[in-house]
Amino acid sequence: MHERIVILDFGSQYTQLIARRVRESGVFSEIYPCTVDVSEIARLEPNGIILSGGPSSVYDKDAPQLNPSFLALRRNGGQPIPVLGICYGLQAIAYNHGGEVQRADHREFGRALLQVDQADDLLAGLSERSPVWMSHGDHLTALPAGFKVIAHTDNAPIAAVRNETRSVFGVQFHPEVVHTPEGHKILSNFVRQICGCHGDWTPASFIEEKTAEIRQTVGDDHVILGLSGGVDSSVAAVLLHEALGDQLTCIFVNNGLLRKGEWLEVQSTFRDHYQIRLEAVDASDLFLERLADVVDPERKRVIIGNTFVEVFSQATDRVEHELSRRPRFLAQGTLYPDVIESVSFKGPSATIKTHHNVGGLPESLDFEILEPFRELFKDEVRQIGGLLGVPDHILGRHPFPGPGLAVRILGSVDPSGLALLREADAIFTEELRKHGLYDDVWQSLAVLLPVRSVGVMGDERTYENVCALRAVTSVDGMTADWAKLPADFLAHVSNRIVNEIRGINRVVYDISSKPPATIEWE
Repeated sequence: MHERIVILDFGSQYTQLIARRVRESGVFSEIYPCTVDVSEIARLEPNGIILSGGPSSVYDKDAPQLNPSFLALRRNGGQPIPVLGICYGLQAIAYNHGGEVQRADHREFGRALLQVDQADDLLAGLSERSPVWMSHGDHLTALPAGFKVIAHTDNAPIAAVRNETRSVFGVQFHPEVVHTPEGHKILSNFVRQICGCHGDWTPASFIEEKTAEIRQTVGDDHVILGLSGGVDSSVAAVLLHEALGDQLTCIFVNNGLLRKGEWLEVQSTFRDHYQIRLEAVDASDLFLERLADVVDPERKRVIIGNTFVEVFSQATDRVEHELSRRPRFLAQGTLYPDVIESVSFKGPSATIKTHHNVGGLPESLDFEILEPFRELFKDEVRQIGGLLGVPDHILGRHPFPGPGLAVRILGSVDPSGLALLREADAIFTEELRKHGLYDDVWQSLAVLLPVRSVGVMGDERTYENVCALRAVTSVDGMTADWAKLPADFLAHVSNRIVNEIRGINRVVYDISSKPPATIEWE
């Protein structure tokens, strides 16, 4: 049994990020909806409980409310289980215990300076004035009995609180996001000092436990995996191959939306290097035919997802014929961010966009789903891949969306646009590597915009496409800052793209962060 922190989800887009930050302290974290029965959490005997933020107002009729019994849970020894409320979680605690929560005159969204009033336990080790990230439209106007303010900001007199007799704490800001630089200290203080955890959860322990779980689950049956060549599916393939050997067959579908050279490179790596059973299917013509004249990004994703399932099913039939038995399991490299941005995963989080590998598989699909990384973030998968001996050139690859280049062409997808985008993306990636910047960036991409602009080349007028470049720095993709790449470097990349790709005469650079923007444009 691992030490465990339970996170109750009130619908925040950052709930999974809280879990990630807890794991950075070496403590296993698990997310449940705020509506979960108290007895189920009591049975888990958690070391601590964190209440997430959320989009609702606590005084709204249908707003999720906190069951006060969660604050009364005790360990076997009789000590109270510590609780930390974040943003809405703090407001739920206050509202539930006689405090006052009101709509603020002005929403507070962005950075603020936290003034630490009491620098022990939860806020131990923080700078006297520490930047924090605010994102709320309501605020506390009166504390419940027994609570005390331990930090404030210029606009939030009640920014952090604690109960003086019980282990209940709350913060109005978001310590889990990268925009709160010392937020990891706050969560570490809660997990390690207040909850008394020592940290017994590691990537190595995950591999050992997940390998045993896979073998026990699969038994003598066969598993198929949709391989894309990206980090997630690649590490999943190696982990499953380590656990199951020839009981695994990978299916690699060319949807015509891959990066330059990817179709041949993936086959060489996994069939020749890893000796993994691989079924490679070139269905690019079918995908592009069905995407013709489709502009809406959600329709693109649905078409790609449905076509993938169709092609994948046909490939599975061939595998079944070869094996003389039907594979029982379908493995996917699904990660936490995929789930939190697509469906409600153990909680009521809002949908931002649909991913091709979650929530879109038909109910009639004749497989049991195996998702070894469903509760991991990408950096954790990379750590696991490193322990499994996956080469750095695979582990270090930037994330690539399941729908591929289709969601990096704003507008309809056609072979000519794909050719332009594929070359621009290749130049950008090549130059990042050449200048030693690739590993400094979490994700980079080129986007073909649905506009044309006038240019002059060789004393002649041109009217050609505009390409946008985007590069971000991040830990896990839940939040991100735009990468401050050198101006000379960007000028060089722009010059190469315009000179070498006939059809693009203008390059722009995206300087938006997440939030408020997303990393991908669609």
